[in-house]
Amino acid sequence: MDLLRSDLVVAVIGAGTMGRGIAQVCAQAGMTALLFDTRQGAAAEALTSIDKTLEGQVAKGRMTTETKQEVMQRLRPVTSLDEVAPAGLVIEAIVEDLTLKRELFRELEKRLAPNAVIVTNTSSLSVTEIAAGCSSPVRVGGLHFFNPPPLMKLVEVIGGLRSDPRLVDALTVFVRHIGKHPVVAADTPGFVVNHAGRAFGPEALRIAAQGIASPREVDLLMKEAAGFRMGPFELLDLIGADVTHAVMESIYERYYEEPMYQPSAQLGVRVAGGLLGRKSKQGFYNYDGPPAASPPTVEVAVQPLPASVWIADEDGGRELAESLKGAGIKTQVGGKPNAAVCFVMPLGEDATTAIVRLKLDPARTVAVDMLGNFRGRRTLMKTPLTTPEALGAAVAALSATQVAVTVINDSPGFVVQRLLSMIVNVGCRIAELRIAAPVDIDTAVELGLNYPKGPLALGDMLGPRRVLAVLDGMQAVTHDPKYRATTWLRRRALLGISLLKPD
Repeated sequence: MDLLRSDLVVAVIGAGTMGRGIAQVCAQAGMTALLFDTRQGAAAEALTSIDKTLEGQVAKGRMTTETKQEVMQRLRPVTSLDEVAPAGLVIEAIVEDLTLKRELFRELEKRLAPNAVIVTNTSSLSVTEIAAGCSSPVRVGGLHFFNPPPLMKLVEVIGGLRSDPRLVDALTVFVRHIGKHPVVAADTPGFVVNHAGRAFGPEALRIAAQGIASPREVDLLMKEAAGFRMGPFELLDLIGADVTHAVMESIYERYYEEPMYQPSAQLGVRVAGGLLGRKSKQGFYNYDGPPAASPPTVEVAVQPLPASVWIADEDGGRELAESLKGAGIKTQVGGKPNAAVCFVMPLGEDATTAIVRLKLDPARTVAVDMLGNFRGRRTLMKTPLTTPEALGAAVAALSATQVAVTVINDSPGFVVQRLLSMIVNVGCRIAELRIAAPVDIDTAVELGLNYPKGPLALGDMLGPRRVLAVLDGMQAVTHDPKYRATTWLRRRALLGISLLKPD
């Protein structure tokens, strides 16, 4: 299985966005790339698009005219499957339909040499299932590229249950040769990256559906507090609600309705209504004209800065006290509350549960999220009994520390705690299921999803015990199995070791 020989011809089946991008990558790596599509003229149109893209690279000084011409000479449109016979590697990039892929693979087997390798670019189907329709499944594997292939560094490498054991190694070397970073994943629903994404968007959708915070507020918190490049609702609009919802439903069904992966009913309604995001000019944001006004979830009446505040002596309390002292506010940490405003810092609990546990006055008590001690934006959480005066004074106090403040309704896990802990927990489940090595899980998520950290490193940064406390707190309040902590997380939290530590 030599996929690095100098005369290797690569054939790409499907000339859509993914197929043309894969063909471009192979041609830029020095290989002859054949491009086929069942729609007449599609392959020629794809080459015109690639030519325009490369011309842009020349204009920016990133490629010479000579190099561009050499790349284009290695790209060849073909009009029938018979013309892909010389290929030593065929990469399928057609629609996500198991029946169509199996039919294509059977047709390819009739035309290719016995030692040619056939791979699928599927993002959601099983490589083993696709290969089951072949007479020789040993030469079938998966290479999951990410959109757009010329820019995205990650490629997931998947072997089917009946693939030749040498195939994964050969494909891994090939991926490195074309300038990409390979991550080997087991043949499971969603592989690594789509599996890992089951926390960010779905949990954000649930938060908005429960009236805890608006989509814009969630996005601001995840960007300004947690350091993500895009908020979950911005990302949903970019990818498309229809694409995202289909992946949610597929993974939920293929994991036999695992509660952790529950799709959003609200997103299904939006898909039915055509609110798909950027592609339809309207999603969670408006892309056709000025953006719609987004009123705050909780209205706050402006109040003067409180002379003193009481702070619960719990995780994060002393850090909060120090920041408030720096703003000239007198603080009391622990003891009997004697201030007009009281702060609690629950992990996983909602404000109500923390207030009852600590026997505090709900009218003058609010909760502040101190997980990670993020300073870009603070989250303040009220209860149904919090007075406008206490809430306004609490906002004034936090604002005096030179941070932006978002006020949300009572919720177990706030927003940032909840999203980050679920991201970590899903990452731990991927490790627990042996889908990929722990370090590869983090690499795949960083490269494929552009998170600031992989889920396991994120859990280590926050502290596995704190993440576990958040999940246990959320499950205790909600009684929802969705929030049960994985054994991988619980074991490492109790032992005090890194989530990246393999068994």
